[in-house]
Amino acid sequence: MPAGSLEAMFTGIVREVGEVVEVAGDGAGRTLVVAAPGTAPTTEVGDSVAIDGVCLTAETVEGPRLRFHAVAETLARTTLGTLDAGAAVNVEPALRAGEPLGGHIVQGHVDDVGTILSVTEEGGGLRVRIGAGTHVLRYCVEKGSITVDGVSLTVAELHEVAFAVALVPHTLSATTLGTLAPEQRVNLEVDVLAKYVERLLDRR
Repeated sequence: MPAGSLEAMFTGIVREVGEVVEVAGDGAGRTLVVAAPGTAPTTEVGDSVAIDGVCLTAETVEGPRLRFHAVAETLARTTLGTLDAGAAVNVEPALRAGEPLGGHIVQGHVDDVGTILSVTEEGGGLRVRIGAGTHVLRYCVEKGSITVDGVSLTVAELHEVAFAVALVPHTLSATTLGTLAPEQRVNLEVDVLAKYVERLLDRR
């Protein structure tokens, strides 16, 4: 975000599935060019855009293509370092004043990278079990919100080392989650409201 501006906020409602068309750099810093024809026309240089749930700043906008730079910290904490040209990614522009909050409050700050443990067909959709660390699971509750690769989802089950989400057909067709497979890694962001509640209780 430009200096002096408010921090970007997202909702976990994916605007479109974009395509990584160019990748350059290494673990010290990486440039990603994403083709996102639905998002690019309303994006200006300096705007925040979530790519697979990671808040990035648009460095250039050229037609349908958005160019971003991910620093070493971002690459170490997310899956962006594993993306190659041709990869499909979930794209969501930052929430603008007056727009509806369709999912839940998402910051684009990934808390952990989880691992897909199982994917099971269920009623036309999928039930996906995701392994995660205790520092993520401590903020999860059944029927609460969590973001997986930038998609706002509801926790359907909660276990000691994992949680599960139920994906409806629309989510499967409108995001990249329809291609999830065991052992795949995904970006996770917990509901920030849970963190605020914990902080308030600690202060008491």
